[in-house]
Amino acid sequence: MEIEQLGIQGVFLVTPTVFPDDRGEFLEMFSLPAFERAVGHPLGVAQVNCSASVRGTVRGLHGIALPGQARYMTCPAGAMVDIVVDTRTGSPTYGEHVAVELSAANRQALYLAEGLVHGFAPLSELATVVYLCSSTWSPGTAFQINPLDADLALPWPTDVPPVLSAKDQAAPTLREAERLGVLPTWAQCQDRYAELAALATVA
Repeated sequence: MEIEQLGIQGVFLVTPTVFPDDRGEFLEMFSLPAFERAVGHPLGVAQVNCSASVRGTVRGLHGIALPGQARYMTCPAGAMVDIVVDTRTGSPTYGEHVAVELSAANRQALYLAEGLVHGFAPLSELATVVYLCSSTWSPGTAFQINPLDADLALPWPTDVPPVLSAKDQAAPTLREAERLGVLPTWAQCQDRYAELAALATVA
């Protein structure tokens, strides 16, 4: 298993080792020791979510107020693009994004740390997304950024009209969310990451 940090701190791409044979294939979708060595802290799994989406759907951009919710995303059926946006005010990459294709073919996973937001959209006619969450859902802690924010210019699929929930359609732009004071700061997130690093058990 290879785990590499992408262009935003706290975003990691996981590429598993796949063992094929005449019966099919086997792989580890998640390894706590490998994750902890690469990221610097363990991932406590409090909830596992599954979402199935038809082509054209755009889900996001979603975040959770600190202490937040880290997510470990996989796509066991179909293909989708997952886009992570740095919404930590004061971050050196604030407002920037990374986009990763996750699919049943590449078997990759994407980890995003607390304080970041993300969204995803199918690249196939139907895509199933399974993700590990570091905390359970709690009413009143979620916030949204409009995934079609023109200033962000995110690379969603353009060959079909986007289908959004009413909540995502009404979500503020990144600039509006900053003015509303709903975004975490870079310093607050660094404190949170330090708390998590203190829990590390793998040298």
